[in-house]
Amino acid sequence: MKIKIIIALLLLAATATTTQAQQLNIATYNIRYDSKDDSIAGNGWRARYPNIAQIIRFNELDIFGIQEGLYHQLTQLNDSLPGYKWIGAGRDDGKHGGEHSAIFYKSDKFKILKSGDFWMSTITDKPNKGWDAALPRICSWAQFKELKTGLVFNFFNLHMDHVGVVARRESAKLVMAKIKQMAGNTPTILTGDFNVDQTNESYTLINTSGLLRDSYELSPIRLAASNTFNGYDVSKAGDARIDHIFVTKKFKVTRYGILTNTYHGRLPSDHYPVVVTLKYR
Repeated sequence: MKIKIIIALLLLAATATTTQAQQLNIATYNIRYDSKDDSIAGNGWRARYPNIAQIIRFNELDIFGIQEGLYHQLTQLNDSLPGYKWIGAGRDDGKHGGEHSAIFYKSDKFKILKSGDFWMSTITDKPNKGWDAALPRICSWAQFKELKTGLVFNFFNLHMDHVGVVARRESAKLVMAKIKQMAGNTPTILTGDFNVDQTNESYTLINTSGLLRDSYELSPIRLAASNTFNGYDVSKAGDARIDHIFVTKKFKVTRYGILTNTYHGRLPSDHYPVVVTLKYR
């Protein structure tokens, strides 16, 4: 009888462990492309990226999407992030050319089940500009499995056009259609630089879709006393969020932050990273 009771207690403890809420630290970060003009102004990539890496490591980010990264930036950043790998394609040629909307992840914590890229256009499977966009725009995605818990979830990361109003609206519709088609009922995270704030039509299309919600609105704890775009100006004031993290209903958002870290009075990028903590069962 005692043995049966012990076994029952062990099974109960194991069940309780597996049903405890698990946590993910997620971010979106426009790291700013490597520009000669930035170097002249004292904001060169070589000075910036070690500080970007420190922010990532200090905040123990599990998975994060970046925008504007050129291939050499991604490899240099990855070299400064032990234990991370990244996926994504260049928007200009689908390989290494042009800016990437890459996804970084802890390789000892997650396994990629499948991944890919699509262009935000009426033609999604090859490099091109959509609608009234000024530039080709790409979305990279992956389906992850967390090795410890077995959780399977999807992660989409993008950078919407900075000029095309129609392109942003149609890109929002396209991304939601892709998530419905590819992800189904699987928990999903969408990160990116959407180039519009929380008052804009393309933002509202996503946030009121019933599919995804802005993690800012869902979070009970917020550290968000700034715009997400700073233009390398530490004194820039406002509350316009153009970098967003949207999640489906199976995630619970517990913390949201716009991290305004500086180094020697300078900023690591012309955007601040947006970081959220998600919980799931």
